[in-house]
Amino acid sequence: QVQLVESGGGLVQPGGSLRLSCAASGSMFRFDAMGWYRQAPGKQRDLVASISSNGNTNYADSVKGRFTISRDNAQNTVYLQMNNLKPEDTAVYYCNTVSLPPRYSWGQGTQVTVSS
Repeated sequence: QVQLVESGGGLVQPGGSLRLSCAASGSMFRFDAMGWYRQAPGKQRDLVASISSNGNTNYADSVKGRFTISRDNAQNTVYLQMNNLKPEDTAVYYCNTVSLPPRYSWGQGTQVTVSS
């Protein structure tokens, strides 16, 4: 079973940047379309960015132009570069496949807090 480990979150001021990482165990990772999701307190978990196995990307309107998803299949890792962060980006961020339902068990996530 693939395990997902997210890291890179933290406290940042509005306008700041963070780079999240998602490390996946298992050799099948490179065939999966992967996504970054986020869940704010009291809200559902939403997909904000996705990347196909060959690198095609898609973004939610709320993050388009500010976030960039990428992947390194050799390292079994997916990244999310987040720039010009806003308070409404505050959430726990998770990665998983973009299939419905997501294929793997959820990791612990990484907390992103945007506040002055």
